[in-house]
Amino acid sequence: MFRKIDAIILLVSDMQKSIDFYKNVLGLPLKSQSSDWTEFFMKGTKLALHPINEKLKSKMTSKVGILIGFMVMDMDETSKILHEKGVKFVKEPKEESFGKHAIIEDPDGYMISLVQLTGKPGEEIDLLLGME
Repeated sequence: MFRKIDAIILLVSDMQKSIDFYKNVLGLPLKSQSSDWTEFFMKGTKLALHPINEKLKSKMTSKVGILIGFMVMDMDETSKILHEKGVKFVKEPKEESFGKHAIIEDPDGYMISLVQLTGKPGEEIDLLLGME
């Protein structure tokens, strides 16, 4: 029935502000851009932005439960760069059992998980993350 998850689509209040955040602050590669649909693409995963209309906005009560996850090579360096760019940290980098973990917030309040795994990830994790 389903082949794969094609995209993570975020409904955003300000397209230009969100494009700037994902492109210039996080450094995601831009695939395509228009006034009502913008895509970023990394290792088989597509992140799309679409402006939210007022009717739909009134029906949305919370962004709780939505979390975008990124693997980072060096948490300390990534954290330093994001702090310098004024990114809001919901959770500062912390050593966990699996490695270093932090959570940041985008301009619309979507939470973004950053993880630096310790050791070499297992084959299943590599495949899951598109790192084969």
